[in-house]
Amino acid sequence: MEKKNTIISISERTGFSVSTVSRVLNGKAEIARISKSTVEAIEQEAKRCNYKPSLLAKGLRTNKTNTIGLVIPSMENIYFANLASTIIRDARSYGYTIVTVDTMENERNERDGIESLLARKVDGIIVTPCGQDPEWLENINRNTTPVVLIDRYFNSTELSYVCTDNYLGGYEATKYLLNNGHEKILCIQGTPHSMPVRERVRGYLDALRSKGIESYASIVGDSFSIQNGYLETKLALSSASRPTAIFALSNTILLGAIKAIKESGLSIPNDISIITFDNNTFLDFIDPPITRMSQPVNEIGTLSVKLLMQSINEKKPINNKLQLQPQLIVCESVSNILMMAEQAG
Repeated sequence: MEKKNTIISISERTGFSVSTVSRVLNGKAEIARISKSTVEAIEQEAKRCNYKPSLLAKGLRTNKTNTIGLVIPSMENIYFANLASTIIRDARSYGYTIVTVDTMENERNERDGIESLLARKVDGIIVTPCGQDPEWLENINRNTTPVVLIDRYFNSTELSYVCTDNYLGGYEATKYLLNNGHEKILCIQGTPHSMPVRERVRGYLDALRSKGIESYASIVGDSFSIQNGYLETKLALSSASRPTAIFALSNTILLGAIKAIKESGLSIPNDISIITFDNNTFLDFIDPPITRMSQPVNEIGTLSVKLLMQSINEKKPINNKLQLQPQLIVCESVSNILMMAEQAG
């Protein structure tokens, strides 16, 4: 088995001392007044043997590893995959590498993953929490390494976060359906205890309340999954009181709902309307293109990295809470019941 190349092995092959090799490979040759010929000889040997410095060893010396932990609930969810892509890109522009943990929406996985990141001496952590207790993360932020929340946050927390104004999004999406004559609106939610779901549902209920029809509210579902959207839509379409519109609280839920609608022989939007909370270009290629409440994914990712960099550079916790406005993108998946009734009459 080939031995791993180290500063010691490079020292043995070049004949220079370990301290000289270390200074050259750590960019301190000029400060140590090491000759150009010595620097060239050491760098040439390091390149020849494909020397890779140990990040952990470097971190012990410099107290910095130039790595960031990213903890998200599901890479299968297109929203989180897009968010991760933005964060990886922006972190790279600061010279940082991302180590990603997929918690699969499980608190035990989340804790194990974060403990693994701390063992790797990451310089900071960006996390979408799946638990409900901020104390552990707050303790890490105060005493170990900076933590920034994305997409979800805790009430009365000292942790910085960047997310969508989910209440506004839930309200405006429901209001759009109401303005098109829909009153029997089925809301299919994701993980019930998560902050985005609670806020979107609150917006949905307030929109119904503004029309005096809060008693018409119908909230079902328990996860941000395709299966959840499929099963809940199947049940709703087979009930005696079929909804005229569905508000899917994520694109994954949306895909399951569309499958169930197609299987039932119904068409969108003639038989049933649908709107989703999330955005992606694939929504324009579904027949018909889907009306949606778009989240500013790029801005959320970029700002979360900026906040984390600020905390890392200032070497202290920061407290910055940002909620960004969603945008309604109107396509062809919502029918105007009022207009259809007039035309039929």
